[in-house]
Amino acid sequence: MCTWIIEKAEMYGSGKGADGWFRMNQANVYYDHPYNAPLDHALIIDFVADPEKPGNRVAVEISAESARRLVESIEIALQTGVDAHAVDLTPGGTGHPAMPSSAH
Repeated sequence: MCTWIIEKAEMYGSGKGADGWFRMNQANVYYDHPYNAPLDHALIIDFVADPEKPGNRVAVEISAESARRLVESIEIALQTGVDAHAVDLTPGGTGHPAMPSSAH
């Protein structure tokens, strides 16, 4: 039985689909029966430009184990970026190099 319980996340970024690069505005995330992956259930992520139109999208279907490894890798990559580039990734941060405290 498909539940179609979908978590939605607003996004800011770009994706590359069949027609080239497009702006991504939302990710739809759910755990259900995949369309293509040879799995009984998969974590499915649709990165979309416009949630109301199926046109520009990138779809990913991965196993639960792969999804957990991906989450861990994302966290590590973000921390590595913060450490290497001194960027402000705190909630509400700019995503740009942190300003020295004397510059505030």
